[in-house]
Amino acid sequence: MVQATVKSLSLEEFLASPETEPESEFFDREIIQKPMPKGKHSAIQGEFTSCINNALRLKRIARTFPKLRCTFGGMSIVPDISVFRWDRIIRDIDGKIANIFNIAPDWMIEILSPDQRQTKLVKKILFALEHGTEVAWLLDPDEEIIFIYRANQALQIYDRAEQVLPMQDFASDLQLTVETIFGWLSE
Repeated sequence: MVQATVKSLSLEEFLASPETEPESEFFDREIIQKPMPKGKHSAIQGEFTSCINNALRLKRIARTFPKLRCTFGGMSIVPDISVFRWDRIIRDIDGKIANIFNIAPDWMIEILSPDQRQTKLVKKILFALEHGTEVAWLLDPDEEIIFIYRANQALQIYDRAEQVLPMQDFASDLQLTVETIFGWLSE
């Protein structure tokens, strides 16, 4: 297992320490280094980021932030892809995108890596949902399954190629199927 747990620090101490590569997260009073992305993970992350930005960023509806540190609720996580509605993107005084995001993303996408435990990702997803994330997707490239989590709603599972994935209102311009997402692995 690649995920390494490091000695416990406070959130403030964690945020003041140097960044690691791959990124580390502060969750459940532990510092956990994310696994290094492998081929499937990296391909899906890149294509998904481009797909969402092409549909939503150009219209100033929403924007993706791959591997963005989001600190909220006493935790600091780095989702594979964070999507923020345009009006919730944190900006500096000069109107440029800020470096620090102290809010939960509107849409969080996690891609399961072979060396990653699904349980920890689900705990992180549920935490984000409790703190304002509208929807979180967990993609399992090996099983070609997409789990969709929403606050106070039943888990939805998409595992058939032709299934159209439900989008939240702000992303209604985006039309994706299970086949589209996992088809990025064959291109």
